[in-house]
Amino acid sequence: MSDVGQALAFAGVIGLAAASPGPDFAVVVRRSVVAGRRHGMVAAVGVAAGVFVWSVAAAVGVAALLTASAVAFTVVKLVGAAYLLWLGVSALLAARRGGPGPDESLSGRVEGRLWGSFRDGLLTNVLNPKCGVFFVAVLPQFAPVEGTTGDVLLLSMVAVAVTIAWFVVVANLVAALRRVLSRPAVRRSLDAVTGAVLVALGLRLATS
Repeated sequence: MSDVGQALAFAGVIGLAAASPGPDFAVVVRRSVVAGRRHGMVAAVGVAAGVFVWSVAAAVGVAALLTASAVAFTVVKLVGAAYLLWLGVSALLAARRGGPGPDESLSGRVEGRLWGSFRDGLLTNVLNPKCGVFFVAVLPQFAPVEGTTGDVLLLSMVAVAVTIAWFVVVANLVAALRRVLSRPAVRRSLDAVTGAVLVALGLRLATS
């Protein structure tokens, strides 16, 4: 990409979008509190992987097709809403029990639980069709008119890098406070709030 200024401007837009409160933020925060810094960072990588999927999809027209098709958009929207509701209800149940959710049991293998953190970050982002709409609207504004595949991939990597940077910072800040946040009363309150937020976001996505 010849215009470095455009790349920096694109990074700024992605940064603002990443910093906006939403499902991605809630998932990274909860994973950081429930399982620690490593899991929060893995969830952040999952979110960034979803961003890469959407940016490439927008570049090749898949996201535009999804946006143009009311049926496809609705299907993805409802699946995404159902997943957010599942995460939210799991958090609410954990708050009620005062313990971890079903996939956070200490009896599970570390690798499996790490995969769970990545999965939650990835699916929360990929199953949100609004992310596709965002990239369809934004990416063409910064890609060169006669851009090559390399230009698009560069913009995609910029989006991935900014997303990872932001959510890794979030994961580390939350993990640094984990000793306080992991106290039973605080943990239950946080699970309740996070669960309520995820349920609300799922219902909002389903009805929007």
